[in-house]
Amino acid sequence: MSFRRFSTQTLVVCSLIAFAGCRDRSITVYRAPKDPAPVLPSAAAAPPGATLPEGHPPIGQAAGGATLPEGHPPIGDAGATAGAQGPMMTGDVPTSSGSELAWTAPANWQVKGNGSMRKGSYSVPGDGGAVADFAITAFPGDVGGLFANVNRWRGQIGLPPIDLSQLASATEHLEVNGFKIELLDALGTVNGQPTRLLGAIVPHNGQTWFFKLLGPDAVVAKEKPALREFLNTIKARQP
Repeated sequence: MSFRRFSTQTLVVCSLIAFAGCRDRSITVYRAPKDPAPVLPSAAAAPPGATLPEGHPPIGQAAGGATLPEGHPPIGDAGATAGAQGPMMTGDVPTSSGSELAWTAPANWQVKGNGSMRKGSYSVPGDGGAVADFAITAFPGDVGGLFANVNRWRGQIGLPPIDLSQLASATEHLEVNGFKIELLDALGTVNGQPTRLLGAIVPHNGQTWFFKLLGPDAVVAKEKPALREFLNTIKARQP
C-alpha cells in the first residue's frame, strides 16, 4: 500500500470519527412547561340585600344566625353611647355624609359594641334569659329599595319573598319628626325556633337607615310597643 493511499484512508476514517464525536456532543434544547396560573377563589356571592347589609353589604352577624346587610363597605364605628340620666339612654351617630341622627332607647336595652358595620347596637333581654338583638345600620342610596329590603329581611327568618302587589299590606307606613318610615313585622323560623323581625327603614339625606330588632318571637313581640316609642324619638341632630 502506498503512502498516499494510506493517508487518504486514514483521513476518511478520522473524519467519520470526528463527525460521530460531534454528534455525541451536540446540545439538546428542552422547553420547560410554564407554571400553571394560580387558581384564585371565586368571589363570594352577594347576599340578598349585606348586606345587607347581618349588604348589604357582607355584613356582621345578627341574633339567631341571620346576617346583616352585606356586600357594603364599612361605614364607620361611631355608635350609641350610654350615660344619660333617667329611665332612657340616648345615642347619636354621624352618617358618612356628615349628617346625624339621634334617638332615645329604652332603659332595659343594653348598649353593646357596634363592630365595623353598625351605627348602634343593643341587646334586648327577655324572660328566661332569652335575648334579642337590635341593630342600627346606614348605607348610601336606597340600597335596592323598599321591596328588595323587605324580601331580604323575610329571607333572614326563613320566609319566602312576597310579590310587589303584597308590599303595601306587608309594611306599615309611619311619619315621625319629618321622617317617612316603613315598618315590617314578620314572624318566621331560624334554627327551628320561632323568630320575629321588626324592622324600620328610614331614608335620610341620601342614605337609608335600618333599625332592626331580631330574636325569639316572645321577646320581640313583647318589645314591639317599646320599638314604636323608640322610632318616635328618631330625629336629625343639628351640628
